[in-house]
Amino acid sequence: MWMRARRGELTSAAKCSGFGVLVCLFAMIAQVATVEAGVVRLEIEQREPFADGHEFGSVGAYERIQGRVMLEVDPDDPSNQAIHDLKLAPRNDRGVVEFSTEFDLLAPVDPKRGNRRILFEVNNRGNKLAPGAFLDRGGNEFRTLDDAGNGFLFREGYHLLWCGWNGDVRPGEGRLTMELPIAQSAEGPIEGRIYAEICVDAPSRSEPLAWGNSDPYPVIDPEQAVVTMRPTRDAPAEVVPKDRRAFARLEGDRVVADPTHLFLEDGFRPGWIYEVVYTTRNPRVTGLGFAAVRDVVSFFRNEESPANPLAGAVDGVLAFGISQSGRFLHDLVYQGFNADEQGQAVFDGVFAHVPGAGKGMFNGRFVQTTRHGSPHQDRLFVSESFPMTTAPSTDPQTGRTGDTLERAREAGVVPKMIFTNTSAEYWTRAASLLHTDVDGTIDVGHDPNVRIYFIAGGQHGVSTGRSRGIYLNLINTLDYRGVLRALLVALDDWATRDVEPPPSRYPRIDDGTLIRAETYHRTFPELPGVALPRAHYVPTRLDFGPRWESEGIIDKVPAVVGEPFRTLVPAPDTDGNDRAGIRLPQLAVPIATFTGWNLRSAEAGAAGQLAKFNGSFLPFPVDEQQRIDSGDPRPSVLERYPTFEHYLGRFSEELLELESQRFLLDEDVVGLLRAAEASRTLWEVEDSAPVR
Repeated sequence: MWMRARRGELTSAAKCSGFGVLVCLFAMIAQVATVEAGVVRLEIEQREPFADGHEFGSVGAYERIQGRVMLEVDPDDPSNQAIHDLKLAPRNDRGVVEFSTEFDLLAPVDPKRGNRRILFEVNNRGNKLAPGAFLDRGGNEFRTLDDAGNGFLFREGYHLLWCGWNGDVRPGEGRLTMELPIAQSAEGPIEGRIYAEICVDAPSRSEPLAWGNSDPYPVIDPEQAVVTMRPTRDAPAEVVPKDRRAFARLEGDRVVADPTHLFLEDGFRPGWIYEVVYTTRNPRVTGLGFAAVRDVVSFFRNEESPANPLAGAVDGVLAFGISQSGRFLHDLVYQGFNADEQGQAVFDGVFAHVPGAGKGMFNGRFVQTTRHGSPHQDRLFVSESFPMTTAPSTDPQTGRTGDTLERAREAGVVPKMIFTNTSAEYWTRAASLLHTDVDGTIDVGHDPNVRIYFIAGGQHGVSTGRSRGIYLNLINTLDYRGVLRALLVALDDWATRDVEPPPSRYPRIDDGTLIRAETYHRTFPELPGVALPRAHYVPTRLDFGPRWESEGIIDKVPAVVGEPFRTLVPAPDTDGNDRAGIRLPQLAVPIATFTGWNLRSAEAGAAGQLAKFNGSFLPFPVDEQQRIDSGDPRPSVLERYPTFEHYLGRFSEELLELESQRFLLDEDVVGLLRAAEASRTLWEVEDSAPVR
């Protein structure tokens, strides 16, 4: 049995609704079990029907259970040795380290009617993003039927589970938080130097020292802190005089001292990079985030006592993460946390969406989990580090050979893994390094337990609007959520029933669909008024000092920049759309060019720099005269498709082909066909002009 050494219990402060007395009584019964390090107590704070008991097909009604999980880990257990600073955390009278996390669970009221799988989402900076990806509706709250969106995950019968993992998340707006212990040496509090960057898109006078709803490490000695500013990373830095800055925030017009904020008398210039090097103290044991996910999932998966609301209802677990959360999952497997303390697999399947080739700073002293390298800013924070491929490759700079599945392979717990990246990740998140060597010269491929899919023309997040905002071009509107739903089904079939998913589909060096950015510039059509990115994201080898790899301690602040890796981008066709990958009908039967890149506007500063997340939407001219007048080399919509019926017929053919390849489900074929109807106006109005 996986529990030992302590009496554990389920307690509740449940707010009982009219859902039924039995639920409330169950939540209030103290269940006693013998437990070892891991989950020692589940505190249910609220248990209520979801969506007023609405029935989701054959699965029936769902309930929502929220509360807190109390955990313990043994610093001397081999399964915890990778957690940096764990042995410096305070221990209780049994010699183990205590911490806790919030959890949120949506489960069928009758577990026998579910699909017997947990879908665990790694939250992104405390936020739930899976609803937006799979349900076409975002948000952290699940109360009403509207919150279920299209109901896909509920009709499929998943038990939806979340818990906190990053202890720097600020509470509020439904974000999931966790409580982490503070590392402390025998001599007292631990101090260290730390580096922060600030870059704003609009004028401001006060900004926090971290972004993404993170709780920054405070400045403990303002006098020794150094603040510099520069327009771009490659430009010389200017020191901000001490009499023109303060560590403070604005409350209305009042300047209030705050060691977690920087105030500038002259204000922040949009697009400029502001750097702060300072001393702080009391590092969180951040690597416990891996242990929290490992142990919470293992509890809900394996614990057979009534203390577990899912006892006897689970046969398999899938993990899903978007962006930072996808990098976290890649890192979790890399660092050996897909095995619980008994050596059992935690996740059968892992779905990492838009992680690029990255992992992250999720385990170390004074690390900032929200940071990652990007084209314009935060390039001194490591997110891309060797190894990045799931099949063996070599870094010629160090001579090191390896891959990210080594530890999982050795422990016999390699999950089935799906990576999905869009065009934006190749431009701004170094996605090519997931499947090439670090010099960008050969295709490395991937482990047999891995599939890699490229969503051609997509951007980092799905957008339904076309406003420019801080960007030079219209925002990319390619909706690829149907592909994610189909691939979740494929991953489930693969991980739990050993049904092979579709073959990987991504750009490659050997067939000319993955190219250098210079080649992209030469082959992309010359569109009137459209400027191409001057550069794309090229991560570098960063030197944090001799103790970083072994102890997670950063001695060089900021990091010393070494040799760059070489990243590549997808090759365009004659319209500028990506040639390789999963090409939705919007690219296969195009009326616009969809790119994964966009540029910062003059209003946002750093004009012309590659934007962080968004792609571009570049509509075709409607008719031949408009094409001639504008000088656009791309054939017009009406030249390509003389009638709307012609267009819709070809669009339908592409949808059916993608469905046959298992990249779309029936319901999304219908949905995309209905969405295509919105284009009918291009044929109905003779003097139509493209949307601007």
